[in-house]
Amino acid sequence: MHPSPTHLRGLGLGFVGGMMLTFDIPAIRLAGGDVWSLLLVRSFASVGMALVIFGIWGLVSRNAPPLLPGRVGLVVAALYGAVGLTFLVSVHTTTTANLVFILAFNTMFAALLGWLVLGERPAVATFLAMAAMIAGVALIVSGSLKSGNWFGDFMALLTAFLIAAAITITRKSGKDMGLAPMIGVALPGLLALVMVAGGEGIRFEQPWWALIDGAIIMPVSMFCLAVAPRHISGPQVAMFYLLETVLTPVWVWMIFAERPDDMALAGGAIILAALAAHIGWQATARRRAMRARVPRRPA
Repeated sequence: MHPSPTHLRGLGLGFVGGMMLTFDIPAIRLAGGDVWSLLLVRSFASVGMALVIFGIWGLVSRNAPPLLPGRVGLVVAALYGAVGLTFLVSVHTTTTANLVFILAFNTMFAALLGWLVLGERPAVATFLAMAAMIAGVALIVSGSLKSGNWFGDFMALLTAFLIAAAITITRKSGKDMGLAPMIGVALPGLLALVMVAGGEGIRFEQPWWALIDGAIIMPVSMFCLAVAPRHISGPQVAMFYLLETVLTPVWVWMIFAERPDDMALAGGAIILAALAAHIGWQATARRRAMRARVPRRPA
């Protein structure tokens, strides 16, 4: 069976979104700014792009999503705003490999929150994947305890949890939160503005990279990965998120010669293997369920 145009469109969106996400951390590193300068420029560039998208969408269509759909939209935006802060702190306080490997844990956090909040009890296979991923994170953190990167690893884990919480609340509300992540970063952006104004001002080695990240890389990746689930299944979309976990350490290794240590590589391999096995299991289970729904022809 050949894939339909809709399915191909979903695959294309997922690939573009996942690939764009892999350049986020390299762009931050290339900008060479301090945390507050990066947060300020990156945040307001994303907010500006969200307003541009909203304005153009409103002109060409009557079905443009709201910037923030009610109180629940404010909560989701606040969570993504917190993500913007904890993510950048983690970028500056731990290695790139540790960060992206630990961020992959957001899938398992989402499964647990879905169980607690939505009543969607994870399958046994999900619990097994969680156990393997916890073991992988433990390996990564054990190496960081020796090198002093434990705080950055904790920030990465908190980032993964906040992302999962935002996803869970979005699913529970059933509302369109497509622009909420970009609007939410205005909150840490305002905090950064206060810190920059009261400090030494904006400091960058190459500020254009921060603008490119905030105005292009993040909006494109968030938009594509938000629209892709309309055309392809959840497990397929999740595989494109793994592009960041796999490729970002490679880009950083190539650009900055920052080789992940052995414990991070071992832990990351366990996390990736557990995620790949779990996604494969989900895809297989979905195919079996769809086959079971197809009525059998009479003999």
